Amino acid sequence: MSRLSGDLVRHQLPTYTFGQNVVYTEQTGSTNTELKKLARWGAPEGLLYLTEEQLVGRGRLERRWYAPPRSSLLMSLLFRPGDFIQPNQAQQLTMLCALALVDAIEAETELDPRLKWPNDLIWTDGKKLAGILTELELDQERLSWVIVGIGLNVNIDFVKLGQEAGSTGKSGNGSPPLSKKATSLSMILGRDTSVDRLPILQKYLANVERRYEALRQGELPHQEWSRQLAGLGQPVAVVGPDRTYTGTMTGVDENGALLLEQSDGSVITILAGDVSLRLS
Repeated sequence: MSRLSGDLVRHQLPTYTFGQNVVYTEQTGSTNTELKKLARWGAPEGLLYLTEEQLVGRGRLERRWYAPPRSSLLMSLLFRPGDFIQPNQAQQLTMLCALALVDAIEAETELDPRLKWPNDLIWTDGKKLAGILTELELDQERLSWVIVGIGLNVNIDFVKLGQEAGSTGKSGNGSPPLSKKATSLSMILGRDTSVDRLPILQKYLANVERRYEALRQGELPHQEWSRQLAGLGQPVAVVGPDRTYTGTMTGVDENGALLLEQSDGSVITILAGDVSLRLS
């Protein structure tokens, strides 16, 4: 499998900000954790932290994420949007990055992944293709920085790998094998996709910069994001922190909160939870 590097990422990269500064490492614990340290030390907006192997990668709810070396895109991007995004709007950057990644995958592979609220990319069979973790820090009531971390399964065969990689719980917890929950570009396409990592990454960075400038001009991503949601217009169950909600998914609001229509026609807004989909 070919390796990445900061020089390769920057070569002919059509951006001014995102990806022009790169921290590249063969191995790290978590790209988000390392980039948070740099953000607190004053790192510039657009800094990309990129690794080939992530030992203690994290997802939502502190779920762990591991991928074999050089098999995935494991990266975090630094945003400093405090002059035009409020803290309660930070999910707009999650939506922006998810859409940028979908566009990059489609441009390189002609695949069209779907979005699963609040922060996953999935394939048509419901298996997870990528996860996103957004973290932020405040300076009083203003955003100091936002970090969006992404793990994209590129060239992994989860059937062969078994329980050695991917999003796993504690061993022995009775959860289904990874091949039932996760997929990769190579599994979908039926070929080696290691050569696709660099062009997908470069397209992603270019898409982020374009969409970020549009967001700065007031172009919100929520309507486009809603249209690509898996389960849109279908009955779903949403497991929240304190209860389970059921209803018809109608989209998200401008800040990324899920909109769920109840049986009586009323619409409730859900800020956090896990969606259970019924995919045909």
